[in-house]
Amino acid sequence: MNFQNKECLLNFIGFLFLVAQCLSMVEGEVHYYEFVLAEKNFTKLCNTTSKLVVNGSIPGPIIRVHKGDTVYVNVHNQGYYGVTIHWHGVKQPRNPWSDGPEYITQCPIEPGSNFTYEVIFSTEEGTLWWHAHSDWTRVYVHGAIVILPTIGTTYPFPKPDDEDIIILGSLYSGNLTAELDYALIYGDDLPHSIGYTINGEPGDLGPCSRGSD
Repeated sequence: MNFQNKECLLNFIGFLFLVAQCLSMVEGEVHYYEFVLAEKNFTKLCNTTSKLVVNGSIPGPIIRVHKGDTVYVNVHNQGYYGVTIHWHGVKQPRNPWSDGPEYITQCPIEPGSNFTYEVIFSTEEGTLWWHAHSDWTRVYVHGAIVILPTIGTTYPFPKPDDEDIIILGSLYSGNLTAELDYALIYGDDLPHSIGYTINGEPGDLGPCSRGSD
């Protein structure tokens, strides 16, 4: 190899090193969340029932990140049933063990134990959601994921003045897991919802709506 070729090779290696340095500078941030699943009594539409929820609320916490960020979610199961959490719409390249489908990529998180998910937001932007992936527990175990553009980039549309998260859900009167088990054993009808909710609330038009909880 002559001197000119060696010089070109060294220049190319230097260029690759510079590119690697630039990529490391724009690497996403790391965020940590604690999800505590536990039963809590809620009174909605004159009906008081115990529901499995995350951090005591319906819906659960909002995850806010930028494209390229990584999130670690430590899920503590203080409920009565095994549960997994799925990050709906997140591709999770080469990271299927943190995707959440029960009995497909992991066993349920048993009551009294915990599991830490690694959620990699590689290409996603926009609004997605997370939810339980174990039978009907997703009815109340869910929440929004807000993925903003990479820091330093702009929206592909005029930046909004404000934003609100709206999550539509269903409301049930009994213990859904127990009712589902009963229906599967005896061939009974599956439970029907008694109403619909916006961000966990049935609104002011139904009975006992005002001043509930």
